[in-house]
Amino acid sequence: MPPSKRAASELVRSATASSIDSLLSLLEAAKLQFGPGAARSLEKLLAQLSRKKFADPAALIRFHEALLFFRAFPPGASLIPKLERLLDTFHERVDHIRRLGADMSAFDDFETSGIAGTVMQDALGFDAVRWLARRIPRQIEIAWDDYLDDSQNERALAALWPRFMPLLAEDSDVEANIPWTRWLDSARGRGRPLEWLLRRFEQFPVEADKGESKGKIAGEKRKRQTNQEKKFAHDQQDRARAALYDALRLPVRWRLDNLRLSRTRNWQRPRAFYYHREPLILRSQVSLAHELSQPAPRLTKLSPSDGESVMNFIREVMAVRYRELYGTTLGEPASVVRVSLDRGTVIHLWNLPPARRLPLRAYVAGFTLKNGVPINYIEAIGLCEWIEVGFNTFYTYRHGETAWIYAQTLRSLCAFTGARCISVYPYQIGENNDEAIDSGAFWFYRKLGFRSGRSDLEQLARREEQKIAADPAHRTPQRILRRLAEAHVFYDLDRQDLDLRGDNSGPWDTFSTRNLAMRVNRGMAREFDGDSARIRHASIVDVSRALGVNLSGWNPVERRAFENWSLVLALIRDLRRWSRQEKHDVAQIIRAQAAPNEMRYLRLTQQHPRLRAELLRLGSS
Repeated sequence: MPPSKRAASELVRSATASSIDSLLSLLEAAKLQFGPGAARSLEKLLAQLSRKKFADPAALIRFHEALLFFRAFPPGASLIPKLERLLDTFHERVDHIRRLGADMSAFDDFETSGIAGTVMQDALGFDAVRWLARRIPRQIEIAWDDYLDDSQNERALAALWPRFMPLLAEDSDVEANIPWTRWLDSARGRGRPLEWLLRRFEQFPVEADKGESKGKIAGEKRKRQTNQEKKFAHDQQDRARAALYDALRLPVRWRLDNLRLSRTRNWQRPRAFYYHREPLILRSQVSLAHELSQPAPRLTKLSPSDGESVMNFIREVMAVRYRELYGTTLGEPASVVRVSLDRGTVIHLWNLPPARRLPLRAYVAGFTLKNGVPINYIEAIGLCEWIEVGFNTFYTYRHGETAWIYAQTLRSLCAFTGARCISVYPYQIGENNDEAIDSGAFWFYRKLGFRSGRSDLEQLARREEQKIAADPAHRTPQRILRRLAEAHVFYDLDRQDLDLRGDNSGPWDTFSTRNLAMRVNRGMAREFDGDSARIRHASIVDVSRALGVNLSGWNPVERRAFENWSLVLALIRDLRRWSRQEKHDVAQIIRAQAAPNEMRYLRLTQQHPRLRAELLRLGSS
């Protein structure tokens, strides 16, 4: 191209880019400009941008995120079809940029992944990859090019694959440069490589974790397995298979094309839209005390089939965001409840199936839909009236009424669990989390009424508040924010009127199930020479005698729950002197942990004062 024409072409490209950048800045500014005329102005911006040919990945990503934000927070009904049309065809814009030879790596960042037309790659766990491979079998494959150049990975293949491929050990035990993919191709026939491999793991005979009793109680006579026992054995074997598969750390790559599970199109049509015709609710306008004092929201139990749909939806939501949460991968469809709130907000919550539950704490996971768009995920784990809450708003929606939605999340969780003490993990406020430090996450919780669980940090927070009151321009230094993030923060529903100038420490401030577990393990090292099987057996014998419990009639999941609880109960020296009713109630709590309704288990722990007192004594530091 002659110099004059090349210069003219670059000038046009620069002008176009500048125009796109200016329009995007106006579009992003509109996130805070709801009110009269907002819908019409937004329509004009979308019309202008829809005619633009994007050449820069960063600019296209900005356009994508703004479209999703306004799909969740629309200022008017006329925008919905226009937003959905742009999102439904967005993959064409991604394909255009790819054909231009642009660097596509920008589409694979943690906060920008999942856009239609892009490709994702991750080493998923067995349960997650099995689900995804069934969901999109034609779009997923093993990413061999990023795997076979690591000698540690080849060692894992050599340890596991001979179980599936006859005579492979002839190669794997002694040879170098083993053609792993040729071995797989020779064994799989016409099956897809990943599908064949997953099926081999599903069918491979394994034993349950030998660290547990596998439901066998000393002195119990062998009898024919019931259906429940068979299911328990299958679940335990599945966990063992998952451990074998996960040892491979096998990366998979999946194409999103224009699939509904892409983040671009992973939204639902709500029963009724809520249109934001006024400015969004700011954090300063939210009183957590007021919101939590309102009547409990209605919890609607979903049918198992509707619950299964919710579980598939959240697995899609997480998969395209490079997130793999225990409760979203393994949630129990039959436990799902829906909470329909104001402002187009719907929250779903659920528990774990009995065979996948934690040893002691009850577990809740969930997510929020805003006008049918998933905007966050939720995790809550607890005992008695205490729950630890994790709340993660997806990057795209962090300008959208986060404090008000968080308050509704806590309302819903308290109604679901019966919790009265809420704590937040240090990670959420900045411990080993630079993003939380940069955003000043500690102050998000502090201004809602949370207090620090450490008295020295509580005093530090108050000194910072005094500085801010004296100088509104004061900004807490990062080194102070990192100190403030060294401990949980707490909100006590029954102590909202405490004078913050006094000592307001709570009973759960230094409690942790990790403290309980460490105490058990130190006892194992001291009294049982570090032998897990011996301490488990001794605890079962001692605690069953102390409680007067005959375990022969308990099902396998109940016996496993008893085994785990016995490790803690064995630490209570006067357990034998508890009243008959107290012992009976403890046994009922343990059996409830293995029953279908995990929330009944949690609520029963709230009704046993003596057990609660011992847990606090043993688990507090």
